[in-house]
Amino acid sequence: MKSYLPDVVGTLGVALILLAYVLLQIERLRSDAAAYSLLNAVGAILILVSLAYEFNFAAFLMEFSWLLVSLYGLGKFFLARRGN
Repeated sequence: MKSYLPDVVGTLGVALILLAYVLLQIERLRSDAAAYSLLNAVGAILILVSLAYEFNFAAFLMEFSWLLVSLYGLGKFFLARRGN
């Protein structure tokens, strides 16, 4: 019997990334805000978890890159706050 949990987890990840992008476009979130990078990072992690059940190299590469960029954004945010 197939488990739908990986699909649910991956879909939640996609929803978080899309939510971050929509909030950015409607100017409810700034691209330099921690929340923007956090939504993207968590979304990418959830998609990566779902890929552990049904691997796709291209999707893995995309989401891993998305995670790295999001972590860079979070690091940049916290370093800037620390400097103030």
